[in-house]
Amino acid sequence: MQKLPIGIQSFNVLREENYTYVDKTEQIYRLMNTGKFVFLARPRRFGKSLLTATLREIYRGNKALFQGLWIEDKIDWQPSPVILINFNDLNYLDIELGVALTRYMDRLAAEHRITLTALDYKTKFQELITSLSPSGKVTILIDEYDKAITDLLENEEWVQESVATLKNFYSVLKSTAAEHLHFVFLTGVSKYGKISLFSDLNNLLDVTLDPRFTTLLGYTQAELEHYFPDHLDQIAQRYNKSRPDMLAMIAHWY
Repeated sequence: MQKLPIGIQSFNVLREENYTYVDKTEQIYRLMNTGKFVFLARPRRFGKSLLTATLREIYRGNKALFQGLWIEDKIDWQPSPVILINFNDLNYLDIELGVALTRYMDRLAAEHRITLTALDYKTKFQELITSLSPSGKVTILIDEYDKAITDLLENEEWVQESVATLKNFYSVLKSTAAEHLHFVFLTGVSKYGKISLFSDLNNLLDVTLDPRFTTLLGYTQAELEHYFPDHLDQIAQRYNKSRPDMLAMIAHWY
């Protein structure tokens, strides 16, 4: 019986340590080819971080991690530069968001073995993108784009400061898009501030309610039965139920 991927947000760990993975790569492939600037809102704990981590490994060309999955033979697996910005990793509660972003850009640059000469977060972001682009157009993945806002909703002054900082930061996607960017994908818990934050990014495609991606995150009934049969039987035994009755109970719970 494969281990359940509870709390696992790293695609590498999930695949290398034999956790159950519900194959969403057909829909991910569709997402990759639906537009250049794409936005998706979903609640927290819905799998957004795993989705961005999966996209990162696809664009990095790590084919071995996708053995047996739908996408394995659908792309050429040529590696290209990827920048993953996860706002869960930023310490914006103890220091100003601008300072946190500045330090985070240096950290990302170090991971790519790049030394940035710029001093502020916006110019560092631009420099990081242009420094990577000689290896190919850059993919930008931004997870929880609005977390530095939604975590501070009880303090309106902080919210406004975060909005101003993020609008300045995200404006880089417009100024460098035409020449250096291949694909930009952003996730968040809501559309809060989306219009104002991305006012310069007038070609941002919102797929939050797009029927093509309704099951991109979360599990369908068919996926539950296909990927978790042993676990279903185990819990059915615990409750002294048949599998159909157990599935009916699960449907009632959720």
